[in-house]
Amino acid sequence: MWSYAEPADSYYEVRPECTDVPKTRFKIKAGKTLSARKWQSAFSPEGHLDIGKTLGRIQRGGVHPSIRGEVWEFLLGCYDPKSTFDEREQIRQDRRMQYARWKEDCRDIFPVVASGRFITAPVITEDGQPIQDPLVVWETSQDKSLSSTSSDVNAIACTSEMVKELTSHGPLDKKVIQWLLTLHQIGLDVVRTDRTLVFYEKQDNLSKLWDILAIYSWIDTDVGYCQGMSDLCSPMIMLLEDEADAFWCFERLMRRLRGNFRCTESSVGVETQLNNLASITQVIDPKLHQHLDALGGGDYLFAFRMLMVLFRREFSFCDSLYLWEMMWALEYDPDMFSIYEEPESSDKAEGSKGKAKSIRQYGKFERENMKNGAGNSEAPLPISVFLVASVLKDKSSKLLQEARGLDDVVKILNDMTGNLDAKKACTGAMKLHKKYLKKAKKT
Repeated sequence: MWSYAEPADSYYEVRPECTDVPKTRFKIKAGKTLSARKWQSAFSPEGHLDIGKTLGRIQRGGVHPSIRGEVWEFLLGCYDPKSTFDEREQIRQDRRMQYARWKEDCRDIFPVVASGRFITAPVITEDGQPIQDPLVVWETSQDKSLSSTSSDVNAIACTSEMVKELTSHGPLDKKVIQWLLTLHQIGLDVVRTDRTLVFYEKQDNLSKLWDILAIYSWIDTDVGYCQGMSDLCSPMIMLLEDEADAFWCFERLMRRLRGNFRCTESSVGVETQLNNLASITQVIDPKLHQHLDALGGGDYLFAFRMLMVLFRREFSFCDSLYLWEMMWALEYDPDMFSIYEEPESSDKAEGSKGKAKSIRQYGKFERENMKNGAGNSEAPLPISVFLVASVLKDKSSKLLQEARGLDDVVKILNDMTGNLDAKKACTGAMKLHKKYLKKAKKT
């Protein structure tokens, strides 16, 4: 039995030399936090999950770190709550096999994949030519003093040969060139991701993160890899031991967020959410919106990072996980699984809302949308936009009094790092959401 306020940080150990890392505000509380016992009691003998039983508790007190991975798989729609233990096991095995096939395809093209190593410098030029003497270090240790050992020199020579071999059979396919060009960018981000955590002192964990992102960028040709994705994927590696399971959890999260990363020559995907944020602030706090607009911040680009990586930089590692699971529980839609599995069947997806067993199986945020008809004509706004709006509202007087330029706005928002309360932010977002829907209905 765990204690009333067990410290959650102990599950995500910080390297001893990193002394300025913000401490978590998340407290594991008996009776509020979803425990392993409560979680197991929500399943029938066959394995059907009464998701409604767990949502309220997650919204109130988060998930105990010992079961976080398996709970997240349901919150993100990897599994249908109505499925049985046997059905889920079959799906899990099928997905692991699919991941292994993709990994093998990627390894055939570039054997660094699945080798336990990764690259941090380009191996190919923009037009698909191998870099003759690539400045490539296969990361073999966190100890950079090893980078000039004979094994690394051999690795560099080997990488060079590998790329020459790739191009020896004629010009490379456009998809292959695009993919190879992203691999070192993934490597550069991997070595910067959550580097304060003891978990990433292990080479295997870094290469696992690189492999998952490399494979994702191979299969999602529309989005590929963008900076920020490593921040979204990192917790999955820590919470789910099997690499394939971590991949699928990340893939489900990307289905929600990939629109943010989709870029064209004229716009960035997240722009839509920034525009929504502007509209919400204009309705909720017209004075603040006017002030930000006068400072040249009417495009709300200063909030770009918060939306792209879901507050990973504004909260401690542990608190960002707590925030995510509260958001997903609030937004939970029991029909999400069928929508994910059958994207072409939009009629079925739209009509299935009424088939849910009970309103209790929807998250509180989702219920509010349904009640107000917010989902009838267009996709409802995600809770993340209201979270940013609630943070801005919370800092409204400071921004109005002290911000004399956009630099001041950025500084005031950056000063919040590690000082935000995830529970308070979610409560604030819910209040704003309710208020916004009421005002929007009137207008």
